[in-house]
Amino acid sequence: MLLKTAGLITLLSTLISTASSHSSHQNAESVVGEKDWATEHMREEHHIDGFDAGSFFALHDYDGSGTWTPDEIRKTYGLEDRSTAHISDQQKEDVVRRVLALFDPVNSGMVSRDEWIRLVTSGIRLPDFGFGPGHHGDMEYEYEIHHYEKYHGEDTKEEDLTHPEDVEHFKMHDEAEAAQIKLEQLENMPIVEANIPLKFQRTT
Repeated sequence: MLLKTAGLITLLSTLISTASSHSSHQNAESVVGEKDWATEHMREEHHIDGFDAGSFFALHDYDGSGTWTPDEIRKTYGLEDRSTAHISDQQKEDVVRRVLALFDPVNSGMVSRDEWIRLVTSGIRLPDFGFGPGHHGDMEYEYEIHHYEKYHGEDTKEEDLTHPEDVEHFKMHDEAEAAQIKLEQLENMPIVEANIPLKFQRTT
């Protein structure tokens, strides 16, 4: 499973880099080499160095609607990830508000692809709020890209996975599996009418 994720990351990197190099708008849309949050995010979270504004937008338009909603902005900044649980709801709302203030000039409550590209081309960049690189992948993706790739390799054996990050990751696996088993057991339990409170029983 871990190796499959690594392959997916490599494929995604190749596709976006290829799209960037063949884009007729590469010079206008390019954000390569800029020292901004988006560049750090792409490098840390996606292992991608070469990208343009259109590619960045598409990668973070999670529902493919052509707009970024407030939920998608929060997700891109990793504000739904467990690593940002200490950040207050007010701070998270401030992130959304400031991004919309920069990239939503018509006050639609969303960021459109066209406005994004136009404003990035004019020099406006996503702010760095100091909340990290924006973890927005699932549990497997985050573990793979931020730990497994850095400290392990294809020849790693199960007994080698002894780092605190490894232990925590597989502990979460065990907890999720135990919760699933418990749910399945509850779903398979027969309904005992005598155990149903009278107020919930159907009377005829």
